[in-house]
Amino acid sequence: MAREKIQIRKIDNATARQVTFSKRRRGLFKKAEELSILCDADIALIIFSATGKLFEYSSSRNW
Repeated sequence: MAREKIQIRKIDNATARQVTFSKRRRGLFKKAEELSILCDADIALIIFSATGKLFEYSSSRNW
């Protein structure tokens, strides 16, 4: 059974919005790391939350 496709719009409930942000942020960082490893690419990712908190990811090569 397939998952339903969600409509992309702002989540009104602040708690649900924060939970979704945290989960999707982790997923995005994981995908960035996978892309970096699989394609030997340099990746930099900067995310600012609604409260202005900074989250960052950067791939690094061991030279």
